[in-house]
Amino acid sequence: MANSKPALLSYEDPGFINSPDGRMLRIMAEYVKPLAHFRRERIQDTVVFFGSARFNSLDEASRSLELLDAPGSAKSAAIGEQPASPEELASADVSQLRRAHAEAAVEMAQYYEDARRLAYLLTQWSMTLHYKRYRFVVTSGGGPGIMEAANRGASEAGGKTIGLNIRLPFEQAPNPYITPSLSLDFHYFFMRKFWFAYLAKALVVFPGGFGTLDEMFELLTLTQTRKLAKEMTIVVYGSQYWNEVINLDTLVKKGTISPEDVKLLHFADTPEDAFAILRDSLTLNHLGGKKPDTSSLDELLDDESEMSLRPEITKTRP
Repeated sequence: MANSKPALLSYEDPGFINSPDGRMLRIMAEYVKPLAHFRRERIQDTVVFFGSARFNSLDEASRSLELLDAPGSAKSAAIGEQPASPEELASADVSQLRRAHAEAAVEMAQYYEDARRLAYLLTQWSMTLHYKRYRFVVTSGGGPGIMEAANRGASEAGGKTIGLNIRLPFEQAPNPYITPSLSLDFHYFFMRKFWFAYLAKALVVFPGGFGTLDEMFELLTLTQTRKLAKEMTIVVYGSQYWNEVINLDTLVKKGTISPEDVKLLHFADTPEDAFAILRDSLTLNHLGGKKPDTSSLDELLDDESEMSLRPEITKTRP
């Protein structure tokens, strides 16, 4: 008995923490830890970028675009799915799928650069707003593709930028452009969704697949039903792509949505147009219709109260 080891404290016991009985603690940790990081970094609210994570390194300088095995995966897709090279396109021995992906590669490379430019413009503008906390911080899902482009543009503008990464069964890692103290990993999709929805004042949706559609329609439903007690601007980027993917006219015709619901979406095809929509709607809905009066800047910056440093988590309507 004299040599027996003391029992582990509950919160230091991995067997308990990682068990079904510890699930509630793990869920709470994915609420409390991000909250602590956002408070420490003085984040008030965000603008969330969504888009495809299946394309890797869409840098316009290289134009060599690789298709990943799955969104955010470190593994490349099979050669039969990879975009055909210019040399291969010149030959007849290339599948229709690889030809189609080669065309998509050029399109997605442009979307990457557009997301990068838009995030730069938005961050550059938000840095002129004089508040105690950082406003309209560019946020992504933390992975490659469009998410990387958004974080990259914000970083190049000199601003903070958030990455909410999800742990998946295959190997993946956050992109290198996220502010290190604002790079957060999640196990639970629904907790990651919570932080996307409850800090965002606007959403920018670039072309993407199931994950992009999932996030867009979830926030669109919250906006349509007015469950969130805030105005949410939803910018859909790339009208040609989205008009092929979603037929809103059919939804209206069949009566499953109202004509007014279509107005919840703002379509844009250039970074400048998208930025103008974001700037004007954020100013109108969340800045009282104008930039803050810098004459009161000292008062704003002197407020060190707990509430002044907390992120602005949206309330829900009953």
